[in-house]
Amino acid sequence: MRVALIAVGDEILSGDTVNTNASWLAERLTEAGATVSRITVVPDDVSEIARVVNEYRAAYERVIVTGGLGPTHDDMTMEAVAAAFGTELAADEEVERWLTEGGGYSGDDLAPGTTHIPERAEMLPNPEGVAPGCTIENVYVLPGVPAEMRAMFELIADEFGGTQKHRAVVEAAEPESQLLDRVREVQEQFGVKVGSYPGEYVRLRIQSTDKDAVEAAADWLTERVESPE
Repeated sequence: MRVALIAVGDEILSGDTVNTNASWLAERLTEAGATVSRITVVPDDVSEIARVVNEYRAAYERVIVTGGLGPTHDDMTMEAVAAAFGTELAADEEVERWLTEGGGYSGDDLAPGTTHIPERAEMLPNPEGVAPGCTIENVYVLPGVPAEMRAMFELIADEFGGTQKHRAVVEAAEPESQLLDRVREVQEQFGVKVGSYPGEYVRLRIQSTDKDAVEAAADWLTERVESPE
């Protein structure tokens, strides 16, 4: 399953907020066997959000959009998702019932638009907050507040999956350029994928759907690279 992640927010683009939601979601989805094919950050702009959602919902099996939910002036995600599907926002009875009966709010407590989600969408309750999310076809809309996003993702986690990938990491105290032949050889010999990530030491991340191949490749590399002291 190929998944695209879209994070909405000027604050991410300006560097004021770190996009921790994307890294958390990518890790969870990868563990479940899904392939995260794209991570994109878009501004608080209805047309730009709608354009990217429309493009990605056609290109990927699942799309997760985070951020921009709520009744404030810069919360535009629901409107943009509705536009991407050629529909409108509308007050949703299930959202209102969830907020009034489950959340203890009255109609007077709620800011205008709080109960609105795209027509044809299904409400996703927010276990940690007020602003609901929704699903519409293959698009899942979650809040940007990390605690709220993570709690809501647990409600839909079973809808993401695929063939589980196994991973191992081997560290090498050698320049990345000197490891190319051994990386190429281990990939050919064991049929694994190897990513190389330089830092204080070079981290060689081995990945495959075959657990035994990953373990054998890790052992092979460990014996053939200079290990950190």
